[in-house]
This record gives sequence, structure tokens and C-alpha cells, in this order.
Amino acid sequence: MTIIDVHTHAWPDAVAERALAGSFKDLHVFGDGRVDTLVQTLDEAGIDRAVCLAVANTPDRVPAATRFVGSLDRDRFIGFGSVHADLPADENLAPLREHGLCGAKIHPLFQHYGLDDPGLLRTLDAMQGEFIALIHVGAGNEHARDLCTPAMLRDIVERFPGLDVIACHFGGYRMLDEAEQDVIGLPVYLDTAWPPTLGGVEAERIRAIIERHGPERVLFGSDWPMASPAAEIESVRALGLDDEGLAGVLGTNMQRLLERYEKDR
Repeated sequence: MTIIDVHTHAWPDAVAERALAGSFKDLHVFGDGRVDTLVQTLDEAGIDRAVCLAVANTPDRVPAATRFVGSLDRDRFIGFGSVHADLPADENLAPLREHGLCGAKIHPLFQHYGLDDPGLLRTLDAMQGEFIALIHVGAGNEHARDLCTPAMLRDIVERFPGLDVIACHFGGYRMLDEAEQDVIGLPVYLDTAWPPTLGGVEAERIRAIIERHGPERVLFGSDWPMASPAAEIESVRALGLDDEGLAGVLGTNMQRLLERYEKDR
């Protein structure tokens, strides 16, 4: 069975410690954020490939963040670059094209803009049909809840029907009630990342969400280094999905999505 983790983070060795220090303060760290450590972690968990996500907190860092994930081993990593609402759409997309990437990560909590920011909307519009948008949705300790709510994600999906969206954290981290109301059932992919562990959420509830949304549109994600990929795989296995659904969530669903974007890169 092919396993793809669609939600990991890593940074250059020189900045990994500093980058992790800016993460959510109430979450345990399961790794040091370095690429070599991530590779070892993937090997130990039996994961074949992983999406490595770039997040540039400020507009000037977008090119470097995108270049870094674009430099990783393509056999093991799928780099998703960074975009920022304060940059014009063409400046956001140019580094993605330059480095042959198929998607970008949007993280309003760390980038300090809302999912309804006009600049972001212009970039998402330009990404339609060319790039996948993997979007953080939900809350995070002291960070504002109103920057990336499930309702705001719903508006994006409805506004840009040509955009393939992966909604992180089942469409609403720490806002699962709102996600069930506003996101579940939309034509959007969900990832399973729920640090520190999906095992902390009632399995019956998660299984019902997957069944309602459609297991073919659910993707395994760990959010390393904020969670253990091996433990998260076991949490997904414990949901009691049938063999086809489990294989899809753990890898084949993402394989099918990537086939549409990686073939010409």
C-alpha cells in the first residue's frame, strides 16, 4: 500500500529551531523540523512520499521559502510553495512555476491575513487549473479564530470552482462543529491532520465525517513535526474504514490528484 503524508513541514537547518519556536505554544513537538529528521521519520513510519509545505510569514520571504521546498528530492517530497496576500498574483505564481511545483500552502494564522483578503482571492483565482491550494482552516491557541473559518473556506470553494483545494484539519482545526456545518460535503479535499493526534477525537465522529464527505476526498496528513506520522497512521487505521477507503485515504486519493499536476513538471 502506497502511503503519502500530505501535511509535513521542514525548514533549512539554520532556521528550523527558530521556525519551530513560533509554532502553537500548546502543542508538543515530535521532531526538530530538519529535512534529514523528516526523512528518517518517514522511513520509520513506512511512508513513501510526503508533501513538504512552505510558509512565508512575510511577502519578501516567499521566493526563498518556495525555492527551498522546490530543492528537495522529488522522489520523496512533493513541494508546496508559499504565497502571500500582500503580493500580486503573478509574483506569487512565478516561483511556483520556476521550481516546477504543483501547489501552495496558505496559512493565515502565521501570515496575518484573512481568507477573505482581496489579494489572496486574486492569487487563488489565478491558481485555478494550474496549482493546488492547501489551506489551513480553523483556530490555534492565541491566534485569531476569524482569519480562516470554515465558512470562509466554503466561500472560497464556491467562488473558485476550478481550484483544487485541500482543507487542512478536516476543514476546521479546533472548530469541528463549524466544519461539519460549512465544509463537509463540499467539492474539496480534507486532510486528517489534527495535532497532537487524531486519536484524541472520537473515532466514530471522524468516521461519520469521512463517510458523509466521501472517503475518496480525504487525504492522510500528520502535520509533522507537530505530530507523529506513525501514530497518526495508526489513528487512521483505527477508524474502521473498509480496505478501499483506507487505501484511498492513506495514499491513492492523493496519487490520483497529483497525476493531474505532476505530469508536466
